[in-house]
Amino acid sequence: MKKVAAIVQARVSSTRLPKKILKDIVDKPLLWHLIMRLKSAKQINQIIIATTSKKEDNSIVKLAKETAVESFRGSEEDVLDRYYQAAKKYKVEIIVRITADCPLADPKLVDKIIKCFLNNNFDYISNVHPPTYPDGLDVEVFSFETLKKVWKEAKKASEREHVTPYILNHHRMFRISNIENEVDLSYMRWTVDEERDLKFVKEIYKRLYKNNKIFYMTNILNLLKKEPELSRINEGILRNEGYAKSLREE
Repeated sequence: MKKVAAIVQARVSSTRLPKKILKDIVDKPLLWHLIMRLKSAKQINQIIIATTSKKEDNSIVKLAKETAVESFRGSEEDVLDRYYQAAKKYKVEIIVRITADCPLADPKLVDKIIKCFLNNNFDYISNVHPPTYPDGLDVEVFSFETLKKVWKEAKKASEREHVTPYILNHHRMFRISNIENEVDLSYMRWTVDEERDLKFVKEIYKRLYKNNKIFYMTNILNLLKKEPELSRINEGILRNEGYAKSLREE
């Protein structure tokens, strides 16, 4: 049985919404909720919070300890190196890449993508190329061998900061697959980058988070059918603005 670990990149400094991953959602930090959701994924053996060595990120390491998950500290800008060193330290064979600003990540979807990876001979699989799930439900799964190759070869700043673009930019070198939803929901925004996003997520949790029970994508979709005005809270924000900004700077 191969060791599957979710490596969650997390840091306190964020330009659009400072300290967003520590913002309060129904009495717990945003990152706490993401960790609990990942803990309910059956295919994940270990959760590693990969943060930076900066003093301001001590609070993230503390939260990891409080939730009984592992932590790793590495480069702030070279997130690819942070992933590689974390995976190497904990002897991870299969990496599940999740970003810390996704408190609505769906454990069932995470399991589905991991299973598809395990049952096939892929180097990389995701649900984002092209995206058909709501922004904030992004999952990428790849082998340690793939990560090591990318770590050695990637040179562009955008490929180091965002971990996996090298794979897509050199797709002929890798066996790549993508999971698509039956209905294209990529226009929906369930991630947290701005104050409006946080407000949206808080409203979802206020309605669906009962007795510490995990709720899923289907529950959120049913809620949004009943209360479509909730989706208008954070509509019109560009998907993957962080990566687009890196490319513009390059």
